[in-house]
Amino acid sequence: MSNPFDRIKETLSVGPSYSFYNLNKLNDPRVAQLPYSIRILLEASIRNCDNFQVHEKDVENILNWKTTANNVEIPFKPARVLLQDFTGVPAVVDLAAMRDAMKRLGGDPNMINPLVPVDLVIDHSVQVDVSRTADALEENQKMEFHRNIERFRFLKWGQQAFKNLLIAPPGYGIVHQVNLEYLAREVVKGDNGVLYPDSVVGTDSHTTMVNGLGVCGWGVGGIEAEAVMLGQPMSMVLPEVIGYKFVGKLPDLVTATDLVLCVTKELRAKGVVGKFVEFFGEGVSTLSVQDRATISNMAPEYGATMGYFPADANTIKYLANTGRPAENLEYIEAYLKVQGLLCDYSRNEQLTYSSTLELDLSTVVPSLAGPKRPHDRVATANMKSDFASCLKSPIGFKGYGLTPEQIAKKATFVHNGQQFTITHGAVAIAAITSCTNTSNPSVMIGAGLLAKNAVEAGLSVASYIKTSLSPGSGVVTEYLNKSGVQPFLDQLGFNLTGYGCMTCIGNSGELAESVGEAIIKEDLVAAGVLSGNRNFEGRIHANLRANYLASPPLVVAYALAGTVDIDFETQPIGISSKTGNPVFLRDIWPSSKLIQDTITSSVLPEMYKTFYSNVTGGNPRWNALEVPQTSLYPWDEMSTYIHNPPFFQSMQLSLPTLTDIKDAYCLLNLGDSITTDHISPAGNISRKSTAAKYLEEHGVDPKDFNTYGARRGNDEVLVRGTFANTRLVNKLAPSVGPQTTHIPSGEVLYVSEAAQKYIANGSPLIVLAGADYGSGSSRDWAAKGPYLQGIKCVIAVSFERIHRSNLVGMGIVPLQFKEGQNADKLGLKGTEQFNIEIPAQITTGQTIVVTASNGTKFETTLRFDTPIEIEYYRNGGILPYVLRRLLSNK
Repeated sequence: MSNPFDRIKETLSVGPSYSFYNLNKLNDPRVAQLPYSIRILLEASIRNCDNFQVHEKDVENILNWKTTANNVEIPFKPARVLLQDFTGVPAVVDLAAMRDAMKRLGGDPNMINPLVPVDLVIDHSVQVDVSRTADALEENQKMEFHRNIERFRFLKWGQQAFKNLLIAPPGYGIVHQVNLEYLAREVVKGDNGVLYPDSVVGTDSHTTMVNGLGVCGWGVGGIEAEAVMLGQPMSMVLPEVIGYKFVGKLPDLVTATDLVLCVTKELRAKGVVGKFVEFFGEGVSTLSVQDRATISNMAPEYGATMGYFPADANTIKYLANTGRPAENLEYIEAYLKVQGLLCDYSRNEQLTYSSTLELDLSTVVPSLAGPKRPHDRVATANMKSDFASCLKSPIGFKGYGLTPEQIAKKATFVHNGQQFTITHGAVAIAAITSCTNTSNPSVMIGAGLLAKNAVEAGLSVASYIKTSLSPGSGVVTEYLNKSGVQPFLDQLGFNLTGYGCMTCIGNSGELAESVGEAIIKEDLVAAGVLSGNRNFEGRIHANLRANYLASPPLVVAYALAGTVDIDFETQPIGISSKTGNPVFLRDIWPSSKLIQDTITSSVLPEMYKTFYSNVTGGNPRWNALEVPQTSLYPWDEMSTYIHNPPFFQSMQLSLPTLTDIKDAYCLLNLGDSITTDHISPAGNISRKSTAAKYLEEHGVDPKDFNTYGARRGNDEVLVRGTFANTRLVNKLAPSVGPQTTHIPSGEVLYVSEAAQKYIANGSPLIVLAGADYGSGSSRDWAAKGPYLQGIKCVIAVSFERIHRSNLVGMGIVPLQFKEGQNADKLGLKGTEQFNIEIPAQITTGQTIVVTASNGTKFETTLRFDTPIEIEYYRNGGILPYVLRRLLSNK
């Protein structure tokens, strides 16, 4: 189909003959007033305009962004899709199952094939099984392959079976750091010679990290990403854009981590859910791309769809410093300049934003966030008093509700022949982890220099503290070695444990047995300190109730102190073994100048070029894997890792019959801030769980249970793992944990057992929930699991953006209580039955009446936000919709 905007297509006067759609040729003054992030959406709509999937009206709506923001739906076709293995395995499982369905329904199975580049980085599988030893890396990688060989074989099969699928094998790093350092194109050179801005959607919520490079991208549900792979445009509400102005410069001892924790708190308070945040102002120019990427990484934590930094001279410098080819840099810079996409942060551009706020960088102070949420920032100077307050405050996000007698508890244990006594706040895990920080040489070199100063001052880390170093790429290892700081990190126990997410996603491994037993026996509020982006209760380790996000240098500092119950200003971090004198943190903290000088001499472009020169070449273990060379996957019914899911096995060409939800029981009655970790945990599989029972029945030894995340390719395990979080608070259960009350019988059962009992009796199910339902990681199984448990509807005070999309993608109805209402205020206990009438003519945002068996009748808002979502619902979900479209065009 012809593009009506070919009239503005011209040739770029740099290098070979590259063409592009020149926004300036629109001769429209509205373009110059648009935020940079909206200009990216505008270019994509112009380039893809065919008046079939993308219409001229869509282009006009974007040009009128000032009045249409949050009011119109637009299609968006991103340049590529990004996956990690926890979300990538179920995506490839779905594609394989769709090929089977396509063949069964008379179509060509090879039509199920990615039409855009898909990059998958295996980073979620490695665990901190071994730490504090020189061979920790080798041992952890060996155990990673032992546990995950079925998954890895399946992914390697997918690499040869599907086109446009690049897989970075285990050991390359963390997906978002690899994206930043290597995969991101900045400007894409299309097969037809057309240049256009790089853009990406990923099945991990922290895909936003690449926004720090000026690349437009965000996290989506795995189900939505699969539709994009198959050529479907994303349907999205044209977002509002919040302008965040930075002025001034960070103080000498403040890190980018301190800044992002400050930004996260401020933006959470403002409320930016479903919106773009775009940073501007002269203060931005003082931040490196890595600093900006740290801020962009945590967009999910402050609630935004994106945290966008337009490209500037620093961006081009970063691309050069990370070894991007010089010929690419030439056309990238030229294209960005001519398109008006290369920002000069010192200029006072008159851009239009939905609203703005401002931060003076000089006011940022060293900080942590916790103990249970990433936006609960605590200044390091206030840490001791804040932790003391948390211990005695009522149970909540900032409280543990302990009595004075409980606060006074101590635990004594023996570890490696030495006796230790710990109290509340004792650090049991200290992890330098996560792409949020390990992509940033300033904080990594800073941590190494702090370790060097600590060792030379005669300080050490207690042997029972589980310390680990898991950088996001091998480049980090190169520059830590070249700078000479790695041996000092080793001496403090921060040995290299693996290249992957590890502790940040809960792959922290086990604590020493004596430590875990002591914590449990005295019910201590023990702590984890990590340089990650999430610290929800139960995520890092089941025995650690207080978890704090911090910069890598502060992770080292709290490991040295051995407790979070410390005031670094007035209390020494330790006693020197050399002099017997107290040592304060200020005595060993490295200066910004020393950090920068070390970066200049130790972080070199050749390191990036060498490391990324052979991404797909694999490693000996990966290369040794033998896989079938077939286009259809040979399912093994005995596999407990990869299983043919039921989503497409009974699907027909005709649309399913939609019916009202009648006499539904409530499976769970939940409060606020229920995360996807609560709904579909990624961590270890408890030996008491129904998933463990299933695995044991299938001959799996408990030591080989692995994690829920690693078994996301098997629906039988994951449906039993749905709502299996040990810290789940459900008003229909007598205590905290993965139980609920089966209303007809009054039995207290595991949630999955109760769900199966309802299904057996033909009873539909709903969930009642509070605000921010589904916050946290982008996790398609947090929708697939409830779907397989028979949940037809979730009624919540509010939904997290990606999770709401995933629910719609599985055909689950998201209803939102009207303003000021919730289950408690309506007098709902969850023991009632519910009737929900679904109109024959569904419209976006319409009012739906819910009637409870106790006589309560209340209105809700149907959270189908775009017309296409109604079509997804009529088809039974987004993937059946895509499959029917492909079959209709066979």
